[in-house]
Amino acid sequence: MTIHDSHPFADPDPDPVRRLRGRLGGAVSLWAAGEGALRDGLTVTSQMLAHGEEPSLLALLDPDADLTDTLLDTGRAVVSLLAWEHRYLADAFAGTAPAPGGPFRLADFEQTEWGPRLLSAPTWAGVELVGRREVGWSLEVTCRLAHVEVGDDDGPGGALGHRRGRYLRLGAGPGQGSGQGSAQGSAQGSE
Repeated sequence: MTIHDSHPFADPDPDPVRRLRGRLGGAVSLWAAGEGALRDGLTVTSQMLAHGEEPSLLALLDPDADLTDTLLDTGRAVVSLLAWEHRYLADAFAGTAPAPGGPFRLADFEQTEWGPRLLSAPTWAGVELVGRREVGWSLEVTCRLAHVEVGDDDGPGGALGHRRGRYLRLGAGPGQGSGQGSAQGSAQGSE
């Protein structure tokens, strides 16, 4: 066995745009749409809120994801902000962790008029699609905020963030730290 002083699978010519994207980071959310057997979900971190007379949530979605097709078909979705305790769920909906029977079996959901809502996520929004356009390799969607509930996200683990291919705690409660060094690795979005 050989011990390397560098990562053995590192790209010899790393893509600077991908490296920059990994350093931007953001809150981790679960987008879910549809109902019953026709529901789909996707872990999303590329999102932004635009406040104004008609507040909107913008996100970059994988155009090949089932959630994207369901959102385009139904015109509605639920966006739940995930907590530290949802790390495995985030990986399952990202397609990087096994979920026998599908990722919706890993947690409790209730059906709303916008789609399935993760019951253990205190902050969530019901959104309605108002626009879309291709941006790079993604589909940018603009959704009107139809319903918003803001709960206590600063529980024992704090809100879930993602940066440079790792999860981190956002807004952890007193004494919980930033999650630096204790973040779980993830295959999604690594630099």
